[in-house]
Amino acid sequence: MTLQHIIEDIRIRVRTGQYANEAAISQGIVLHLLQALDWPIANTQVVCPEYSLEGRRVDFALCHPATKPIAFIEVKQIGQTDGGERQLFEYAFHAGVPLAILTDGQEWNFYLPAEQGDYGERRVYKLDIIERDLEECATRFKRYLSYAEITSGHAITSAREDYQNITKNRQILTQLPTAWLKLVDDEDDLLLELIADQVENLCGFKPSLDTVAKFLKENVFLRSPNTPAELARPVRKAPAESLPTSSNRATHQVGIGFKFDGHFTLCRNGRDVLVKVFEALSERDATFLERFASRPKHGRTRRYLARTPEELYPGRLDLAREHSSQLKSGWFIGTNVSKTQIERIIEMACEVAHIHFGRDLVINVGE
Repeated sequence: MTLQHIIEDIRIRVRTGQYANEAAISQGIVLHLLQALDWPIANTQVVCPEYSLEGRRVDFALCHPATKPIAFIEVKQIGQTDGGERQLFEYAFHAGVPLAILTDGQEWNFYLPAEQGDYGERRVYKLDIIERDLEECATRFKRYLSYAEITSGHAITSAREDYQNITKNRQILTQLPTAWLKLVDDEDDLLLELIADQVENLCGFKPSLDTVAKFLKENVFLRSPNTPAELARPVRKAPAESLPTSSNRATHQVGIGFKFDGHFTLCRNGRDVLVKVFEALSERDATFLERFASRPKHGRTRRYLARTPEELYPGRLDLAREHSSQLKSGWFIGTNVSKTQIERIIEMACEVAHIHFGRDLVINVGE
């Protein structure tokens, strides 16, 4: 009789209520499965029932070598595993056992007691033999509970690998909202371009990056994995009129442009500000453009200044043709940027030029 056939038989008996108490589950399910997984259940020094530990008793201790526990199994009645982890973990800590299993016959919980976190976070795998398909059940029992895997140490290694993957995934899920919020707040160029391209594919009209950025900040909902959906709120910035005037911007009365070396230069729009600031810094220092271009990192996916338009937008000839501006020096600067990105690029330029953004160079790119 194969392991899958045994599991199927147990499933039928669980569904029909044939395991009335813990003793029935221990004999009819746990020992039956252990035998199918090649444990010598007749050798009570290897499969030790009612293992005594400082006045406590564990339902089963799996030992290797004989009499030395390597895994504990605690058995509860069906549907009554809640709260059993604490008792099981106390046993495991006292004995230094690396693997602990809590089961009611139907649900099997595999734990690494020595790892970090609460009981749930130290659970490597939860297997419900009714809900999971037979192949998955058999695979998991062999991986964590077969005689060969446990006595060779492979089961513990596999459990630790699975635990690390779970922990990694948990950390990823926790940080995804933060990463998304940062992309929205930073007006990531690739994100904005992808959305703008998709809008153009849908309706034939391509929105500006400022329009896309405004939409995201006013409509994106963010929540952590532990935050109920109804408590999530859209990411919104205060209306422009309620924002205090920033020290890095010129006052609105003088119009869009920038103030540098005591002189204000009026510009048509934010992108014109970007171009003329780079022209001004280049005229002040002939090495500025070369030094800016040599920075190891510009944007996340592309460079802001290059010798050719194609270098600005790798693989995007449409953007290279439509959104690059040639400076007097022959260099090209990318203009497919939002107002927030313009401010960030100019701030980078000030660092390269060794001047103070917001004091030596003050800009106004408009609202």
